[in-house]
Amino acid sequence: MIKPLTSIGYADASDAELAQRVAGGDQAAFEAVMRRHNRALFRTARAILRDDAEAEDALQEAYLQAYRAMGSYRGEARLSTWLARVVANEALTRLRKLARRSTIMPLHPGVAVEDINQIAEGDMGQGPESSARRAEMRRLLEERITALPGAYRAVFVLRAVEEYSVEETASILQIPEATVRSRFFRARSLLREALASEVDLACQDAFGFAGERCDRIVAAVMARLGEQR
Repeated sequence: MIKPLTSIGYADASDAELAQRVAGGDQAAFEAVMRRHNRALFRTARAILRDDAEAEDALQEAYLQAYRAMGSYRGEARLSTWLARVVANEALTRLRKLARRSTIMPLHPGVAVEDINQIAEGDMGQGPESSARRAEMRRLLEERITALPGAYRAVFVLRAVEEYSVEETASILQIPEATVRSRFFRARSLLREALASEVDLACQDAFGFAGERCDRIVAAVMARLGEQR
């Protein structure tokens, strides 16, 4: 297992403080930024690309872009929103490339959802039977979310899973707020048709971000930053 890189001293720093340090070239501060926002940003990339490996690659590339552009961050939006927009742009660019490639070699519809044994970081709190039911529910929910049309899937993950506001989601995806509302409503309707009233039960647990994946992404980005010195 990859050992976590240290970012001692930054755990209590605000996003604004970290962004300022990153803009000054502080790579340890950037590591702290990545660890703080990794799960949400991975979910954003995966919601668009529907593939874990592609999402990881997109996230790493977006992090490098964000590191180089951090000096342009002015704090007008939350850092998480600014980062999510960078990630979404990279993921959408990759999606367009994949779409062009699929005209030559068709892509198989539907991406297998990875095993979720590590999805919970802590005690599920309800005993083995309840834990098994919730794990199954999360598996079904992830499959249904993955199966949503791309436009609805990205909005749903940002609004329901990551709890971005309508305004933030519109900014990240660069679409009108009215479109966010309509797509979110339609996505929920599609999911409820399949899962009925159980959708809300597992939203917060969907697409778990295990520590090993977090460490792998951070280590890869930090290594590439080191090569650029």
